[in-house]
Formats: sequence, C-alpha cells, structure tokens
Amino acid sequence: MYFPRPLAMGVALALLAGSTLAASPTSPAELQAAWLAEARQSNPALRAFSAERGRSFFSTTHGSDWSCASCHTSNPGQGGAHAVTRKLIEPLAPAANPRRFSDAAKVDKWFGRNCKDVLGRACTAEEKGDLLAYLLTVKP
Repeated sequence: MYFPRPLAMGVALALLAGSTLAASPTSPAELQAAWLAEARQSNPALRAFSAERGRSFFSTTHGSDWSCASCHTSNPGQGGAHAVTRKLIEPLAPAANPRRFSDAAKVDKWFGRNCKDVLGRACTAEEKGDLLAYLLTVKP
C-alpha cells in the first residue's frame, strides 16, 4: 500500500509515540524501577536509591548559585517560587502533591529543564532515583 511521504511519516510517528506512551511509567515506583535498571547499566553494584544522597543532592549547589531548593524551598512538601521569575511552583513531594511523578513525559520534561539549569547537564538515572527516594520521605 502506498502512502504519501508526509502521511507515512505521520503514521510512523503516531505509532512510535503510542508505543512509547503506553510503556511510560506513571507512578513514582515505576519511575524508580526504570531509573534503577538504567543506573545499573553504568553502576552494576547499585542495589537501591538513597534518600540521604537525594536530600544532599536537593539542597546542594552544583557549580552554580542554584540548587533544587532555590526554587522548591528547603521543604519540598511546601510550594515554592522560581528564583528568577517568581512564578509559583506547587509542592514537589508526592505526599503533598499526588500529581507529581505521575506523568513520565512531564517528569522527563522538568528533569531536563531543571537539571540543565542547576547542573549544566542532564541528571543521571541515579541522581533522579536518589532525589525521588528523598522526596518520598517528605511529608506535607
């Protein structure tokens, strides 16, 4: 069967997007499982993520003046505000905001932006998993 090139590309992209979305984790536990598998590719000895490493990562500046806490506050169970724009940010901890870490595409989007701002690079799977391990300990 013949499809015009733009239509064929659109169909291929739709099929690819559909399969990716269907396989996307949608809970903190699923995200952590995916990140653990990815992190073990570079660190086979890794057995579990660390809430303590995550807390330290959250509150430490990483080569710039910013840390995660710069915008999300020292208590991620409360709302914050962007350090420059002052745009309000809902609580980061899943116990305070159940919508957090429930949409894999949004998680990827925000980790991409925020890691670039804070670290100047993408976060590793181990950093993401440790951070989420910490956030899961935070109560509202």
